[in-house]
Amino acid sequence: MSAIDGLPPLREVIASHELSAKKSLGQNFLLDLNLTAKIARQAGDLSGMDVLEIGPGPGGLTRGLLAEGARKVLAIEKDTRCLPALAEIAAAYPDRLEVISGDALQIDPLAHLTPPIAICANLPYNVGTELLVRWLTPEDWPPFWQTLTLMFQREVAERIVAQPGSKAYGRLAVLAQWRAEARIVLSLPPGAFTPPPKVSSAVVHLRALPEPRFPAERAVLERVVAAAFNQRRKMLRAALKGLAPDIEDRLEAAGIAPTERAEQVSLEQFCALARALA
Repeated sequence: MSAIDGLPPLREVIASHELSAKKSLGQNFLLDLNLTAKIARQAGDLSGMDVLEIGPGPGGLTRGLLAEGARKVLAIEKDTRCLPALAEIAAAYPDRLEVISGDALQIDPLAHLTPPIAICANLPYNVGTELLVRWLTPEDWPPFWQTLTLMFQREVAERIVAQPGSKAYGRLAVLAQWRAEARIVLSLPPGAFTPPPKVSSAVVHLRALPEPRFPAERAVLERVVAAAFNQRRKMLRAALKGLAPDIEDRLEAAGIAPTERAEQVSLEQFCALARALA
């Protein structure tokens, strides 16, 4: 990769800018440019696409996205220590990299991007799930993005793609699979990172569906799923009793036995229950 973009290896970048991953920011740096290019390729054909990247750090994945042909990359970085390294990448790719210093939870990327848009990021562990839920639950659908290619802890990745009946199945699986196709496309061991995290990681690719798989009001479905999995060991009639006084009748109307537990209920049944409660 360094031969392609004429920039130094990431270890040299980190050393020259005296960067070290901060635990408080959920940082773990990927230093292998072949690996960051491989992650970028999981996002698909990026030519003609604007790409949003959260937490680029020293810019390994950023360089992969640009080398893979992204029309523009918007990189949002909270750690100001990384900005000089990212500025060097921006100079090597004139007019194709915009870096914003700030909190991704507070910034509207649409003010800086032109559709079609993909999101690709090695997400900071401490905000990854919150960002994913935001991207999956806008009021209007389809969303501003076409695909999400995101790195998570392996456990979180498995929760996104989990099926009913499995221990990993829960709120994330329902919200992700209601409106998107989700699959794990890459696994990474702790040793791929500096410093090595205590757990393995995985890259999940999500493609937005034109419309949700089953009709349901977003806010109602979110409320149902949150209540159901907040007390997943309880029977649904107990876990959901606060949603309606006649919850048993609503469950039966949705084809769900009141004695069922949340992890046994399919996405289609959850949507039917949301309609019954709307």
